Parts: sequence; structure tokens; C-alpha cells
Amino acid sequence: MSEIFDFLFGQYKDYSTLHITLEIIAVVFGFLSVWFSKQNKIWVFPTGMISTSIFVYLLFKWELLGDMMINGYYFIMSIYGWYIWTRKVDETHVTPISRTSEKEKKTSVFIFIATLIFVYLVYNYFDKWTSWVAYADTFTTAVFFVGMWLMAKRKIENWLFWILGNIISVPLYFYKGFTFTSFQYLGFTFIAIFGYLAWKKHLYKNPLTL
Repeated sequence: MSEIFDFLFGQYKDYSTLHITLEIIAVVFGFLSVWFSKQNKIWVFPTGMISTSIFVYLLFKWELLGDMMINGYYFIMSIYGWYIWTRKVDETHVTPISRTSEKEKKTSVFIFIATLIFVYLVYNYFDKWTSWVAYADTFTTAVFFVGMWLMAKRKIENWLFWILGNIISVPLYFYKGFTFTSFQYLGFTFIAIFGYLAWKKHLYKNPLTL
């Protein structure tokens, strides 16, 4: 049992109690945010902002620039999403769940490519192309940037990007030495699958939002 514990959490022996505590808090609020998103509840944004603000601080300390940028972007897009989700499209309805339009698909491609270029330039400037992890970070950053933008727009396809990014992030964060965060992304993967199914069911029940 001790061998398994050391394998999973041994990397934390050199971490400060403050950083470990903050990571756990960020993970808890991260779970709450994704759960509220699955439930189509506006609380996805305030809980997500708490989680991402903590991760921005931690990832800056850990010098994980790509991950830090992802969480900084999440924080900004949470403000935007909060506005979109509560904006009324008429006297009685707020922005509904819907599918991505052709224009939004093109915008998603642009965001993906622009993010790849941006993260490449940042990593190149700080000379961070030292392992395969940098390439994985670049790809997942682009995937998550698109996913967050689509979620802010209340588009069902956002879940597909979350699922892909989460699956990659589970082993990636474990390899980096952040077991709690790795477990978080494992949980995110399952919630994202159920979130996609829940939103899809909602669309079938509300054909006017298709």
C-alpha cells in the first residue's frame, strides 16, 4: 500500500503545505464548475473563476506557462460566458443551448490555430521546448481554448473538446507530478461525457434551439 501511495503522491514531499492545500481547493471548485456546467447552471462561472485564479498562481509558481495561460484564459472567458448565459434574447428567455453554426466553426478553427502559434511563440521565447510535454501542452491549450469559447457561447460541441483535452491531460498532469490535478481531469472526463449527453437530450426536447 505504501508503494502505491508513494507512486501517486511521492512528488508532493517537496511541496509546501500551502501549495498542496491550494491545489486541493482549486480541484474541488473545478469539479463544482464542471458539474454546474453539466447541469446547465450559471454557477459554472463563479466556481470556475475561483478554481482558475488559484491555478494561475500555482502554475506561475511551478513555471508551467502553457497551463497558466489556459487558466488565465478560462478566467477571462468565464466573465464573458457569465454575460452570455444571462443575456436575454427576448423578454423571457436567456441565451439557449444550441449547435455551432458554420461561422462559429470557422472561428473555432481560427482560435485553435492562433492558440498554437501564440503558445509556440511563448514557449520559444522562454526556451521551454525541452521535452515532449511542451508539444502536448501546446495542443491541449489550443483544444481547451476552443472548448472554453464554445462553452461561453453555450454550444453543445464544447463538450467534445473538453472530453478530448481531459483525456490527454490525465496522464500529462500525472507525468508532471500533479496527482490531484490528474484525478481532477479524470473526473472531468466522465462529467464531460454525461454533460454532452445531458445537453443533447435538452436539444431534442427544445427543437427550436437546434
